[in-house]
Amino acid sequence: MTTPTSDATLPVPLPSTDPVLSHPDLDLALLATHWRPTTTRAAMGGEAMRGADHKAQRLGVSGEALMEEAGAAVAAAIRALLVTTERGGHGPVLILAGPGNNGGDGSVAARYLAAAGVRVVCVLVASEDRPTTADARRAWDRLQGTDVERIHASNERDVRFLLAGIEKAAVIVDGLLGSGVHGPLREPIRTAVDLIVRGRETGVPVLAVDTPTAVDLTGGQASDPVVRADVTVTFHRPKLGHLTRIGKALAGRVLVAPIGIPAAADPDA
Repeated sequence: MTTPTSDATLPVPLPSTDPVLSHPDLDLALLATHWRPTTTRAAMGGEAMRGADHKAQRLGVSGEALMEEAGAAVAAAIRALLVTTERGGHGPVLILAGPGNNGGDGSVAARYLAAAGVRVVCVLVASEDRPTTADARRAWDRLQGTDVERIHASNERDVRFLLAGIEKAAVIVDGLLGSGVHGPLREPIRTAVDLIVRGRETGVPVLAVDTPTAVDLTGGQASDPVVRADVTVTFHRPKLGHLTRIGKALAGRVLVAPIGIPAAADPDA
């Protein structure tokens, strides 16, 4: 196995091309060591992260490229969670993807998992029949023709149908919503959060994309209901919201993955 990076001064390869992430014995402890250079960066809030994302795109890094790296990172973390929990042969990985870019990251992760031979079901939880952002739509459409089982859950009834076998999932992935949600969650997202809560109560580990739905990345405030994750994969820098009392309790173990945002895109650059 290629030695994981542990020196915070060394650059970490991007997830889509990082040979360490493809090793079958990579677990959460080794992955955390490998991503230590990004994990030890200064924390930032949600608005600052959105600004860095937009500035990176103005500097020539496409949104599609950022999503590709985020999804590859999420896939690596899911596989590491499967190794750590020894649930690799338990059942499919169930990815609940919302209509926006958070769900797009989940769709990319599904493609990487399927390419690695992992059985995966990706559920688009949205009233629309396709994701609402261009990058997320491309990521969803690219699953056609792969080994990923795609399901569209457009309403509360569709989501509740999934409850029947939730305990059979190896891992549940929360890719429903990122930060910035205020007030009560709308359907079908609300029922999907209930689904995740029920699954975790049966012993299925939960991995959140960027932040549990819906924990604010700046202040750590949480929606009701809210996802409690065992592992959260966030990107570029740690988030202030995950360092608060509520955020820390809900995010679980936080991994910070590089996704190719240049230092010049940071707010203090």
